[in-house]
Amino acid sequence: LVSIGNICRSPIAEAVFRKLVTDEKLEHKWRTDSAAVSDWNVGRFPDSRALGCLRHHGIETAHKARQVTKEDFQTFDHILCMDESNLRDLNRKSNQVKDCKAKIELLGTYDPQKQLIIEDPYYGNEKDFETVYEQCLRCCKAFLEKYH
Repeated sequence: LVSIGNICRSPIAEAVFRKLVTDEKLEHKWRTDSAAVSDWNVGRFPDSRALGCLRHHGIETAHKARQVTKEDFQTFDHILCMDESNLRDLNRKSNQVKDCKAKIELLGTYDPQKQLIIEDPYYGNEKDFETVYEQCLRCCKAFLEKYH
């Protein structure tokens, strides 16, 4: 799960997906992580509003931001991102990787409500983080149902 800085959207999506997988007792079948296309926030914890939103929904995360690596393209089956900018950057990076096996697509592709783009809530408020959470939950559920 990839976003530009790996402190708002992608850590929310990662934590949501991990909880879904755990609740379904499928954690042994999935390796879940999130990363950034940029190196801006490497080593930082998620935004406090993202953490607050997750806690409100009973989800904890210990994730620290990292940048997507060449190995990610070679080891993950799916790399899901939040917007077209992420998609362009990931496709460009994947073209430089030999043996890229990851299918790269927008997480919003799986949204039953057809909200294709998950907007960055960084410059918004708590309500915007809640919107991201709801989108991620819908998309992750649909993704898991498809590939379960």
